[in-house]
Amino acid sequence: MTDSRADKHPLVVDAYELKRQPGSSLRRTVVVPVEDAMGNDVLKAKPNTQAEIELLLESVIDGILATGNAEFETEGLCVRCLDGIDRPENVTFRQFFTYPGVAVEEAEEESEDIVEITGNFLDLRPAFRDAVLLALPLTPTCRSGCPGLCPECGQRLADEPDHGHEKQDPRWSALSGWQPDHQPEGE
Repeated sequence: MTDSRADKHPLVVDAYELKRQPGSSLRRTVVVPVEDAMGNDVLKAKPNTQAEIELLLESVIDGILATGNAEFETEGLCVRCLDGIDRPENVTFRQFFTYPGVAVEEAEEESEDIVEITGNFLDLRPAFRDAVLLALPLTPTCRSGCPGLCPECGQRLADEPDHGHEKQDPRWSALSGWQPDHQPEGE
């Protein structure tokens, strides 16, 4: 019996390719198309590109530990100056698959990282997607010291570092148009 899912996506891996012997491992590099919805409101994985993922599958006593290191392109906007961002990102993810019927002792925060193997295939797509979404910053900047925009007029402060506005104390605003009636002597 074969499962057609193995042919559809490179992150669905046949568990039988790895011997069920602790210490055995399997390495492979896969190229995955980037989904359009991977990201947040200001930074996303660049659509219609591909992510290169180095996978390591390791057989352990209770199951299979899958580790992936992915590199992909992102695009978005700087939250300070609204310039475009176009840069590569790296993310590492892990997923532990237990053999059917094996009880594994786990900490409460690790329970989401453990999945029981059902059938012949290990689906790494959810682990990859979650890792990408968690790795992307919610407030990306174009560079670490981006000064942003002037709150008064919207001028880019990186283009004009000495930019500023004269602020008048509102208590003196009534005197702003006042001119003296006479000129002092000697002037």
